[in-house]
Amino acid sequence: MKVINHFLFPRPIGEMGSSLLILFFRLFIGAFILVHGITKCIHFSAMAEHFPSPIGIGSKASLILVIFAEVVCALGFLTGFLYRLSLIAMIFSFSVIVFVVSAHANFQQKELPLVYLLSLVLLFLSGPGKYSIDYLIGKKIRNN
Repeated sequence: MKVINHFLFPRPIGEMGSSLLILFFRLFIGAFILVHGITKCIHFSAMAEHFPSPIGIGSKASLILVIFAEVVCALGFLTGFLYRLSLIAMIFSFSVIVFVVSAHANFQQKELPLVYLLSLVLLFLSGPGKYSIDYLIGKKIRNN
């Protein structure tokens, strides 16, 4: 009975457990987004002409901004360096995908970008956790 009670009504995982959970989720989501960005880099010349320009800056410029969000910002997100600034660019990019580019698409077509968007928003709200460069920088600043 005790095992069932612990399973159904677990204790909070604590600060270390929360930070590990954030780290795992950050690495998981960040790696997938980074793969999307690297794929866009590899196929840049083929995609540049036909890439959507939902905010009216042109296909090539839009693709460059998406690559910046999915590669440069994803690397900052993965390492926890300038975590929230990186997330702002990625959240903006996925918001445009979900609410502008895929606005009239069926749910199945926008399901994956929506999952990424919601994950990024939740990670923005949680902060980078204890296992991040931002945490180390913040700790050093607080100690001075």
